[in-house]
Amino acid sequence: MVHFVGAGCGAVDLITVRGARLLREADVVIYAGSLVNPELLRDCKPDCEIHNSAKMALEETTAVILRAEQEGKTTVRLHTGDSSIYGAVREQFAELDKAGIAYDVTPGVSAFCGAAASLKAEFTLPEQSQTVIITRMTGRTVVPDRESIRSLAAHRATMTLYLSTGLTERLQEELMAGGYPGTTPAAVVFKASWPDERIFHCTVDTIHKTVTENNLTRTALIVVGDCLGDLTTRSLLYAPEYERPYHEAAK
Repeated sequence: MVHFVGAGCGAVDLITVRGARLLREADVVIYAGSLVNPELLRDCKPDCEIHNSAKMALEETTAVILRAEQEGKTTVRLHTGDSSIYGAVREQFAELDKAGIAYDVTPGVSAFCGAAASLKAEFTLPEQSQTVIITRMTGRTVVPDRESIRSLAAHRATMTLYLSTGLTERLQEELMAGGYPGTTPAAVVFKASWPDERIFHCTVDTIHKTVTENNLTRTALIVVGDCLGDLTTRSLLYAPEYERPYHEAAK
């Protein structure tokens, strides 16, 4: 059996209870070494076979899994954050499907959730933004034209940007060309929830300056949107005049 497990965004105790159990029970672990906190491996069994996928191609990780299956072993494929977001898992699923190998998926805490917690932010504020866009700048991995930063920026929704700290000069231009005023609040969260986490508050027109002056080259998430500014409207959810199940509106 193969278990795909989201390791969480950094802090060791942000892995799920299920994910931690599967990691303890695994005979073989293949982990994203460039991104996953290595402290998570400390509870693996002493005889657990551990592979760093940062140095491996898809064919090599598949070969490790196939061998483990032939030997009747359990494998954990440990991905950073939640594997559904930029996890490159679909191609792995396809290989296992072809080989007739059973697998399941355990979700994890993604970096955008970790960043929200570190920023003490709510990404969906009444009358400010009710939509969160998870995206990235086009680069070596090409983003479809219909999902360009410029076109998405027209919505002025909360935007969380992965894998984009090396492209911030163009990113900043595209955000403003699409519709965000330069004064829109923004933040760069480096290694959200890790012990060496750093947070930089800025505005859309100073994203590039913030990233370059602080030498942020990778493992940082960029958040853009009015949700990082002042609260302008209270939610109806707990308003006394708002009738909802178990709560009669105040007269």
